[in-house]
Amino acid sequence: MQDGFVDAHGVLIYYKIIGQGAPLMIVHGGPGASHDYLLPYLLPLMRGNQLIFIDERGSGRSEKLEDATQYTVENMVEDVEAVRLALHLGKISLLGHSYGGVLAQAYAFTYQQNLTHLILGGTFYSTSEFNKVLAEEKHAMPPEELAKLEALEKVGLFGKGKDWEKNRYPAEYAKLAWGDGYFQWLYQRRPDPNYDPAAGNTTNSWDLYREMWGSNGEFIVDGNLKSVEYLDKLSSIHVPTLVICGDHDESNPRLSRTMHEKIAGSKLVIVPQAGHMAFVDQPNLYIKAVSDFLKGK
Repeated sequence: MQDGFVDAHGVLIYYKIIGQGAPLMIVHGGPGASHDYLLPYLLPLMRGNQLIFIDERGSGRSEKLEDATQYTVENMVEDVEAVRLALHLGKISLLGHSYGGVLAQAYAFTYQQNLTHLILGGTFYSTSEFNKVLAEEKHAMPPEELAKLEALEKVGLFGKGKDWEKNRYPAEYAKLAWGDGYFQWLYQRRPDPNYDPAAGNTTNSWDLYREMWGSNGEFIVDGNLKSVEYLDKLSSIHVPTLVICGDHDESNPRLSRTMHEKIAGSKLVIVPQAGHMAFVDQPNLYIKAVSDFLKGK
């Protein structure tokens, strides 16, 4: 195992390498989470591949930027490419989960010639379509909790509370959104007993999150991720592609089905009894699906 930093066009990007074999780079979700939530569950993939985990700019151990407008999908694509070049990886397989799947698609549109395989996990191809899914999930909340959540959204979610609280969600909103709102879409068969909806499970970089996701709550993406409208580009992907999600995924399986239909020759795996964190709910099925795909099975 080794780790370090790559200077990607003036931004220090953290990486961790584990295992040996064909390189598989793994990009995390959030936006603004880190590789840590993926590593324990995807670790068995090291038996057949060299795993390269990165923390995207502004996330985890990577450099945080003063100018939040520099947190864009396009800039993160260039960061991924800078890491590939700096580590002399040659052609890579690329796995992206959640927002990381958006990043992986964007990388493929620009640098497809550098890919051997593409794995899109629990992700979306269109912010407008994803916002429809989020609206459905919001209105599936218990009525009493939904009313509380919408009342908090109406008065604004930032600038409230003590000085150290003003730049993140109020604790009550976090519990409602990530608890009553999201939990059933995150886990099914094996809910994580350490999950805490008040602990900021989606992001560890609020300035990045607000720039990319937006400032109007969990159930509408209205930050710079609004630019993600990839439907017409999906047919340009010609590398072997696996689209994988949980059958109760926060990113509704219908989004994965559309991606599968548009990417010629792609493989679709919908993991049973699994939410957005399908590799937590069904770790053996998930690892087998990814490993078999990388082996050409």
